[in-house]
Amino acid sequence: MATLSARQLIIDIPDRADGSALDFTVQPGEIWGVLGPNGAGKTTLLHTLAGLKAPRQGHVELDELCFSQWRRKQIAQRVAVVFQERQDGFPATVMETVLIGRHPYMAPWDVETAEDMAIARDALTRTALSAFEDRLVSTLSGGERQRLAIATALCQQPDVWLADEPGNHLDLHHQVQAMTLFAEQASAGRSVLLCLHDLNLAARWCSHILLLYPDGRACWGEADTMLKKGALEQLYSQALSEACVDGRRYFVPAQSQHSEDWS
Repeated sequence: MATLSARQLIIDIPDRADGSALDFTVQPGEIWGVLGPNGAGKTTLLHTLAGLKAPRQGHVELDELCFSQWRRKQIAQRVAVVFQERQDGFPATVMETVLIGRHPYMAPWDVETAEDMAIARDALTRTALSAFEDRLVSTLSGGERQRLAIATALCQQPDVWLADEPGNHLDLHHQVQAMTLFAEQASAGRSVLLCLHDLNLAARWCSHILLLYPDGRACWGEADTMLKKGALEQLYSQALSEACVDGRRYFVPAQSQHSEDWS
């Protein structure tokens, strides 16, 4: 299993001051939730942690080695990314798409083995997509495509999961199923980092929280210390009400006494 670390990392967002340098490690068995309003840099952070975008300062380490010390194929074998949105580059079936997760393990011109196919079918089963194996991806709903993205990452068998709004397009049942899958991955010793908008998904499943502010400030720590009503109200510029259900804290927007603009 692997650790993923940000070392004095400042993500590169145009026209924004440097802000806080990030210095944290996602350990095996941990689920980190990244919270922040629109424009705070959650997606940019995830792309930087995946090695897809250069930071303004600092670097990212995989098992205490800078990304530059790893070959790209080695990183692809160990780190999987679930993107928030994706485009269909060419017509492909669900099975052809999920098998992309096996490409980091294959040499050029190799064909998938029986083991690759078994891994792919298991990933489709775990994301409730077995019946869609021969369907074209273009015929799937938004939620089905999101589950396919998660299945493709699962097929990759990574040590580190990076997911940007993994509940995007998913109904409540499938949101819970996705978060349960991430929890299972963490329990198996993998490292998980999720960019989230839903505070209550973070409160329910995350062991650690990273708060990103629009001005570049950031703070992080264990979920119990980070998920505080006052801190979250400041983060989102939104009054919240807090409730305790089954020993866990949950947050909902407080009723406003007057209409507010979009600022």
